[in-house]
Amino acid sequence: MQRNGTDERATHAVDGIFFALSDPPRRVLLDRLHARDGQRLHELCTDFDISRQAISKHLAVLADAGLVVVRRGERGAPVHHVNRALVRQVHHQWMEKYLPTGS
Repeated sequence: MQRNGTDERATHAVDGIFFALSDPPRRVLLDRLHARDGQRLHELCTDFDISRQAISKHLAVLADAGLVVVRRGERGAPVHHVNRALVRQVHHQWMEKYLPTGS
């Protein structure tokens, strides 16, 4: 079955999101940003057992998937934020339908 371009792009985007979430260190980074949004790289590196370079690469994967948004802070340093709108959208489209309805 042939898909149109829009369907293929949407499927590719969802694949990227689930790929980004498939790695435990990336999930830990999202958890840390959820707990305290708007952190710089050095803050996210605190108490992590992997290198700063590896964390930077994980953040890039999360950003490429749209799960993390990077903005410039007061001094121009990149500040990382959870894209809560995308997380809600993924939850609504992909997770809610698997939850039991009613009690």
